[in-house]
Order: sequence, then C-alpha cells, then structure tokens
Amino acid sequence: MTATITAFERSPDRGNGLARDMRLRWAFEEVGQLYDVRLLSFKAMKEPAHLALQPFGQIPTYEDGDLALFESGAIVLHIAERRPGLLPDDANARARAIMWMFAALNTLEPPIFDRNLVTILERDRPWYEERLAALDQIIRKRLDGLSSHLGDADWLDGAFSAGDLLMVTVLRRLQSSGILNEYPNLAAYVARAEARPAYQRAFEAQRAVFTSSSAS
Repeated sequence: MTATITAFERSPDRGNGLARDMRLRWAFEEVGQLYDVRLLSFKAMKEPAHLALQPFGQIPTYEDGDLALFESGAIVLHIAERRPGLLPDDANARARAIMWMFAALNTLEPPIFDRNLVTILERDRPWYEERLAALDQIIRKRLDGLSSHLGDADWLDGAFSAGDLLMVTVLRRLQSSGILNEYPNLAAYVARAEARPAYQRAFEAQRAVFTSSSAS
C-alpha cells in the first residue's frame, strides 16, 4: 500500500518549499519510496475528518494502512527507519543523526519560525523592531554554534542524514532575511542540500501544486 500525506491545496509559501509537507516529500525521495498526496483547503483542515488525524488542524499527516501519524519530524523519522538512506547503520551514528533531527526542530526552528510570523503579523506594531532584534540575536547565537560545529564539512555528522534534511528545511526559512549569508558555510550547506536530486524532485512536486492552483 502506498503511503498518503496531506498538504496545502493553496500553500501560503507560494510554492517555495517552506511548508512542512516538503520535509516528507524530500524524505520519500531520498529513500526511493512512492507516496500519494491529498490536498486540503484551509476549511477542510478544520473539519472533523482531518482533525481525527491531526487534532491541531495542521498539515502534514501520514497514513499507511492502519497507521496514521502527524508532526513532520516524527513522520520523517518513521520514513527513515523503514528504508535505508537517511539513518546510518552504526548505532552511535544513528543516535547522533536523530539528535540533529531534534536539534533542528527544538533548538533552531522555534526562533526562526517566530521571526517569520513576526515579520508577517506584527510589522505594524510599536514593538516590531525590538521584537525582531531580540529574535535575530537568539537566531545568530544558535547559528554561531551550528556554524562552528559544521566547519568545512559537507554534512553535520559524516554522511547526509535525516538530521541534515530537517536542519536544511529549517534554515531555508532564513534565506529571505539575509541572516544566512552572514554564515558562508551554512549558506553553502543549504545550497549543497538543495542540489541533491531527491530535493529537486521533491521541490518540483510541491511547486507543481502551487502552479496548478494559481492557474485554476
């Protein structure tokens, strides 16, 4: 049976690959697993059928037989554990790859995502500049540590892993801010990941949804 994921019918990121279904698409492509996509409107995301799968009314979800999952990190880990390509065979290296998955979602993503929301929702508020500066300070501190760890290596811990996949999807949210350009090795790291054939296939698949919805 082919796994099915959910994605935005009309993604607010305008097909730039920032919505979290991109993580799943990329993971599927890296391990060579076919998948189906069920597109949802914002209205459908709040209806009982979807809430039964995702109690917070978000995307993506994952269904395969009698298994239903939500949370993109958990789904990427599930995909990575089922097929080779995203987690090392060595137990210690595998544990470190999973550690970097958590680091991407728990340490890097919260302030970066908050920054995105602030620039969209709070730009006209009197505290906007102060709030943005505080978030940028936190983000730069986190990037300092990440950049120092990565150094001149290609990936976070040896071969490309699910940790890199999630980290890159988080860092891509900074590309329009210019902050990432302050860290040449991190900018190159993201570009290296985006050049992977699996990433390119996943990006084109999600981009096609936006192109189709814009034309209709």
